[in-house]
Amino acid sequence: MKILKFGGTSLANAKKFLSVSKIIKASFEKEQVAIVLSAPEKVTNLLINSIERAISKKNTQLDICIIKNIFSKITTDIHATNSNFPYKKIADIIEHKFLKLKHIFHGISLLNQCPDNIRAKIICFGELLSIVIMDGILKSELYEITIIDPVKNLLAIGEYLNSTIDINTSTQRINAINIPKNHIILMAGFIAGNKNNQLVVLGRNGSDYSAAILSVCLKGNVCEIWTDVDGIYTCDPKTVKSAKLLKSLSYQEAMELSYFGAKVLHPKTIAPISKFQIPCLIKNTENPNSVGTIICKNPDDAKMPIKGIAHLNDIAMFNVSGSGIRSMTSIISRIFSAMSLSKIEIILIMQSSSEANISFCISQHHANTARNILENEFQLELKNRLLMPIQIIERLTILSIVGSGIEIQKNVLYKTFLALSKTNAKILAIVKGSSKYSISIVIENNFSISGIKIIHHVLFKKHRIIELFLIGVGGVGATLLQQLNKQQCSLKSKNIDLRVYGIANSKRFLVNMNGINLNSWNQSLSMSTQSFEINDLIQISKNNTLVNPILVDCTSDQKIAHQYPILLNNGFNIVTSNKKANTSSLKYYQEVRLAALYANKKFLYETNVGAGLPIIENLKNLLHSGDKLIHFRGILSGSLSFIFGKLEDNISLSEATRQAQKLGFTEPNPKDDLSGIDVARKLLILARETGLKLELSDIKIDPILPKEFNFISNTNDFMIQLKKLDQMFFKKMEKTKKSGKTLRFIGIIEKGGHCQVKLDEIDKTDPLYEIKNGENALAFYSKYYQPIPLVLRGYGAGNNVTAAGVFSDILRILL
Repeated sequence: MKILKFGGTSLANAKKFLSVSKIIKASFEKEQVAIVLSAPEKVTNLLINSIERAISKKNTQLDICIIKNIFSKITTDIHATNSNFPYKKIADIIEHKFLKLKHIFHGISLLNQCPDNIRAKIICFGELLSIVIMDGILKSELYEITIIDPVKNLLAIGEYLNSTIDINTSTQRINAINIPKNHIILMAGFIAGNKNNQLVVLGRNGSDYSAAILSVCLKGNVCEIWTDVDGIYTCDPKTVKSAKLLKSLSYQEAMELSYFGAKVLHPKTIAPISKFQIPCLIKNTENPNSVGTIICKNPDDAKMPIKGIAHLNDIAMFNVSGSGIRSMTSIISRIFSAMSLSKIEIILIMQSSSEANISFCISQHHANTARNILENEFQLELKNRLLMPIQIIERLTILSIVGSGIEIQKNVLYKTFLALSKTNAKILAIVKGSSKYSISIVIENNFSISGIKIIHHVLFKKHRIIELFLIGVGGVGATLLQQLNKQQCSLKSKNIDLRVYGIANSKRFLVNMNGINLNSWNQSLSMSTQSFEINDLIQISKNNTLVNPILVDCTSDQKIAHQYPILLNNGFNIVTSNKKANTSSLKYYQEVRLAALYANKKFLYETNVGAGLPIIENLKNLLHSGDKLIHFRGILSGSLSFIFGKLEDNISLSEATRQAQKLGFTEPNPKDDLSGIDVARKLLILARETGLKLELSDIKIDPILPKEFNFISNTNDFMIQLKKLDQMFFKKMEKTKKSGKTLRFIGIIEKGGHCQVKLDEIDKTDPLYEIKNGENALAFYSKYYQPIPLVLRGYGAGNNVTAAGVFSDILRILL
């Protein structure tokens, strides 16, 4: 015997009713089946809303008409497909039922109330009609049917709206029916009868519970729950798209997941199938060939010690504390008793190691009621200050990690804490379940979705994730995209999942949350009609609850650089080749770092000084290890390294500059290079990294360009006027050569913190003498490195090396 239960989504329309009938017939070919049906989707909610409208004396005619039309359309559409379907008979039943319903609503409106026994009869209306319709479908195809009346055969104990079943008595009653083996059995879910033979309902997930009970009564070999998903997932697939389908899990694991909010089965449903060891298979009506998820005693997924993450939102946590708690041995039982009498479920309870504090969690819906109950229960203790005023923290979420292997997975908590630290979520409580199948963590509601996503990723994903948005697709940005595209396959082989979700230039913003195709990004960007705004980017991240978003700034835009704190505070890591943030005021420089610190996000800018050279990271490591900078000299501009190297080869200043510009070594306007301001910015960044509190105006620049060049802003005009300086620099270089030296444009940090940028004559003993052709070299004289300095040398300009430096920073923000 197999029991199949079909939920409301499986019965939403005629097409789905007919699909369910096919599943029933296919199963019946192999063995006898018993079918439990819910009401069609939305019907029960509509009935509940109609009751409230009737109580408020609002007109319910339209409500009844809407519900009736659902059933009328289902039967009409079935008849259009199946001419043997007893349409007229069923239409008359529907008409009669709704006429009766109309009279009931009229009575409710007159009384201004709806007694629970009447409410129960109304809200199970849909289940009863589902049975009528399915009975008509199956009989039209000449199947023999036995309908079990749940009011007569399932003995309920409890209230009209939330009863449980006496299994022994119900089994005896159903066995007494003597159902023929060649009959398909039908029974309405959600319904039972009390000792007075009055209709009651079985509360939340009542139809599932009906199926579990019927499985026990009929000694079924399996209970199948048919719904609109393929089975049970590691977490809600609507929240986490990468959630994995579980092939199997134990009764206890299913119970824990359900208890902590997973839409699996209600604990009340799991209890009877667990007690009588009946496997329960979750299947998808729309994908009947899917294997589904089996809940059983010995699940096959032993290699998955952690089975899933569940969550309960809108939780309130009560803290009861005070010196008197230690001497009040019955306080926990008093709390439980007080809550139980008011039918308020305590979800979690925690006691501090000092035993001076007890905390417990309930649904926020009951928070005010619970406060009044506790203040009344402990009024004497509160009055005599044995207890502190009861503290309530609202709008919380309980995240629960479930699995039979929780005990042996020693790093689960470590991984979970590490993951939550990325979201900046404040952890209010941690509870290890008494069953040893779960660990629960209480955080604020605001962090629930991001918390679920990141914990799921850390616990269930082998790969690390990068979610990237790029601003600026000039030389460096475009080259970076080429490098990312080439390396995607290689990164995947190393379990790194890098996806570019957004690309922006000064005019357009391209967004694709499935990942932008990097083979055709340029064409896609040109077709985008959306412009880039920081607020839009932040909203995209929030709407998609991204796990590890990174903003990559490959512009030189001051406006973007001055919005870094906003981005950091909204969950973005930042990688930038843009020097504007680090060379703005010292106040803003510190503000960015504080934002990164408080948001627990990374702000990386290695390419600000030496393009692809690992300068910033090495300098930080030296300083962290206790070293101290004494003196610094460096060639910090790849473009000026190239230009002055070419002067040695008797190439004119203007031609050398033109070549450097063509190779992508210079800033967009080469004037920024030759004016010394770019070197000054880099020197300022280095100086600030060593702890010097300087502004850009504190960097002394010995200009190599005449003052009249300050007024030339156009790049073409600048390049034309630069030719006027060719002869002067030719003579300078010739004079320097004769003295056995050469000209290099260098940045200097002196012992007292004085910083200078100048064109210097250096000899062959200087470590900077050989530096040219676009190379950078930085000589650090420190407490550890003297008299021979630590020299970092390599290409410091060009799109390839700068993009590679940005790429390297991106990979340092791996989750």
